[in-house]
Amino acid sequence: MPTYNSEKYISDTINSILIQTYSNWELLITDDNSADNTICIIKNFMKNDRRIYLYNFKQNRGAGLARNNSIQKAKGSLIAFCDSDDKWKSHKLEKQIQFMLKNNLSFTYSSYDVIDENNNKLKTIISPEKLDFRKMLKNNYIGCLTAIYDNEKLGKIYMSKMRKRQDWVLWLNILKKIKTTHGILEPLAIYRQRDNSISQNKFSLLKYNWLVYKKEMGFGFIESILLTFIFILYYAKKKFR
Repeated sequence: MPTYNSEKYISDTINSILIQTYSNWELLITDDNSADNTICIIKNFMKNDRRIYLYNFKQNRGAGLARNNSIQKAKGSLIAFCDSDDKWKSHKLEKQIQFMLKNNLSFTYSSYDVIDENNNKLKTIISPEKLDFRKMLKNNYIGCLTAIYDNEKLGKIYMSKMRKRQDWVLWLNILKKIKTTHGILEPLAIYRQRDNSISQNKFSLLKYNWLVYKKEMGFGFIESILLTFIFILYYAKKKFR
């Protein structure tokens, strides 16, 4: 879990992990140099639960590098993600781990609900039942708060140093290895849509899309332009449907 000035929502997020029906977890939080009361809130939780660990950056480095720090420190065989303003439903870990074991999967995801800043439900994002590398190039179909990968099978795989789209790069790198995977159609997590979130406007992220294709995936100039154009068409169709 990366945190940055998250005092408004961090308690709800941590509580959603504390009530998981699957209890064999560790929560590794890396704070990205918060200037509010975030760290104090986390430390209060740590007093009552030894499964919670806190690491602090002395300067702001971005959510991707904060997640990477926690990945590096993780001792468990499975790596799961939850941002500091999102939430997991109480059976999230139990259902998803059972799904992974039953189907022998090393990487999974699920659908998720979307709420606003006042906890009002806005919609449900239904994930594709199956994903492969080529399909994933068209769009980031995986909500970061739903993803779990098995580092015993895949090794620890880290996020890009990019400020945006770093989770998409991670999913693409995993799918390069495993070719295909499956997700759970049931929404197992809750994403909070913030009014000031850049990710709300996908067109504002086109520069990062280009970097994903050209720099991170190593595609040529023409193919990177083509993939960016395909993304624009996909998003425009979805946006104005």
